[in-house]
Amino acid sequence: MTKKEWFADWFNTPYYHTLYKHRDDQEAELFIKRLLDYLKLKSGTEVLDLACGKGRHSRMLHALGMRVTGLDLSEASIREAAEFTSEGLNFAVHDMRYPFEKQQFDVVFNLFTSFGYFDELDANEAVLKSVHQMLTVDGQLIIDFMNAKKVISQLVKQEEKTIDGITFQLERAFDGQHIHKQIRFKDNGRDFHFSERVQALTITEFTQLLNATGFELIRTFGDFSLQPFNENESDRLIIHARRI
Repeated sequence: MTKKEWFADWFNTPYYHTLYKHRDDQEAELFIKRLLDYLKLKSGTEVLDLACGKGRHSRMLHALGMRVTGLDLSEASIREAAEFTSEGLNFAVHDMRYPFEKQQFDVVFNLFTSFGYFDELDANEAVLKSVHQMLTVDGQLIIDFMNAKKVISQLVKQEEKTIDGITFQLERAFDGQHIHKQIRFKDNGRDFHFSERVQALTITEFTQLLNATGFELIRTFGDFSLQPFNENESDRLIIHARRI
C-alpha cells in the first residue's frame, strides 16, 4: 500500500467504538439466529467473521455452536476480541484483500457494512477472490451492507451527537461513487478529525462483482428480520451467495 488508508487510523481508535456504541446487541443476536436458521448450519460448522471488529458477532456465532475465526485489520479491536479466545473461537489481525492461509471455511460472514472501503473498485474483486479462495466447495457467503440507494436519498448532511461527554460533529456527502462522512470532535483539549468513505454499491454492482469472482447470487434480504429486499424501501442489502 502506497498510502495509509482512512480505515487504518479511524477503526483503530477508541473513538470509533464510542461513536457507534448504540449498536443493538439484542437485534444483532436475533439477526445471527435467523441467519443460522435460514442457512441450516449444523453445530461445529467452520465460519469466518470477516472484518469482525471487537468480535461481537463472532462471540454470538460461537455461542450458537459454530467454530469461529474472526479477522480484522484493526490491531486494537483484535486485541480486545482476543480476550474472548477459547476452544473454537479465535481471532487474528488480517487484511481482507488477501486470503487467510491457515484454513478453509464453510461460511464467510461480512457484517455491518464492512465492504467497499477502498478507493479502487478493483479492491472489491480482490476481497471476493480472497473469500472465494477461503471457502470450501459450495461454501456460502453472507454480506450485510447498507441499501445505498435509500441511504443516498435520505442522507443527513449535518448532524451532532453527544456520547460519553464527547460531541461529534458529522458531515455527510455523496460524490457519485462514495458516501463520505467527516467526523470532528474535541476531547481532553485536543481537536480530532477522521473520515469515513464507503462505496455506494448497488445490488446490480454486487451481482456483477459476484459473477466476476466465482459466486452465484442466491437471495437478497432487506433487513435484519430477513424480509425481501426492496431497493427503494429496505434499510439493508443482505446478500446470500454461493461459491461455484
